[in-house]
Amino acid sequence: MDKVRSVRRVIVYLALAVLILAGLIMSIGIGNVHIGFDQIFSALTGGACDEKTRAIIMEIRLPRALMTVILGGGLAVSGFLLQTYFSNPIAGPYILGISSGAKMMVALTLIFVVGSTGRTSSILLILAAFAGAILTTGFIIIISKAVRNMMVLLAAGIMVGYICSAVTDFLIAFADDSDIVNLHGWSQGSFSGIDMGSVKYAFVLVTVTFLLVMLLSKALDAFRLGESYARSVGVNVRVTRSEVILLSSILSACVTAFVGPVSFIGIAVPFLMREILKTSKPIVLLPATFMAGSVFCMMSDLLARTLFAPTELNISAVTSLFGAPIVIFMIIRRNSGNEA
Repeated sequence: MDKVRSVRRVIVYLALAVLILAGLIMSIGIGNVHIGFDQIFSALTGGACDEKTRAIIMEIRLPRALMTVILGGGLAVSGFLLQTYFSNPIAGPYILGISSGAKMMVALTLIFVVGSTGRTSSILLILAAFAGAILTTGFIIIISKAVRNMMVLLAAGIMVGYICSAVTDFLIAFADDSDIVNLHGWSQGSFSGIDMGSVKYAFVLVTVTFLLVMLLSKALDAFRLGESYARSVGVNVRVTRSEVILLSSILSACVTAFVGPVSFIGIAVPFLMREILKTSKPIVLLPATFMAGSVFCMMSDLLARTLFAPTELNISAVTSLFGAPIVIFMIIRRNSGNEA
């Protein structure tokens, strides 16, 4: 049995690696201007290549493709952390109101900073979104120190999200039309306009956070069997709870800050990996979940920009189309299991 599981894991990891590589090539090559593999290879290796083609690859498509890999993987891992922590496959990165907090801060920035000065920049919106997400996370951590029941904490997180959404709605009601348009465009979620500078920042942030998550693998494994068991094997439950919420929030905040809200990846992908690998061990699932999240996000973004080209769909429209049926299946299966 162990040998079968090991073979399964190797096959899954190899398949995901191939899919990531194939996805990168497709994301770079497919578009309004078709680019062949030989041109892609030449541009990436510094060989002879038309300057226009090189510019399309290096300045537009490659940064976008790499960002889908980085942020898609980070979002999936964020969802895995919350699902393990709450012992609930429906828990996702935005269930604690992180996305709503980020959107609220962006609304404040667009209305009171951009609206009064007339100046805006992507860096300003990224910082605003990140600040909103981290502030919301800090509030959730404060609540977690006073609440022991994780379902109560989950409900508290949902309420925080509603409060942030309500504040945002109030702001929009009194905002100028131009500010509303800007906020709406950002809140749809899109990888359009990503540059290599943003990719570097996201890579460092997500990589460091992912490594810290891997260090929590043993504690997360203990959490699968309940808090009482975790305490019995020496896990500091209170500290670990804060670490899980913080790391999950950093990953999802990074996504929201750079590209806006992206739905369902954090819920659907961890579930799929558990089903495919037939295990719940974090040390096995975390890398696979990251890779699968990268594939899911990259393919969704490719469909978003090519399905009705030149019109580009928002990324959440595509991820919802494929992710929502998976979540419905999860709910039905979970309820069926409980009745049995």
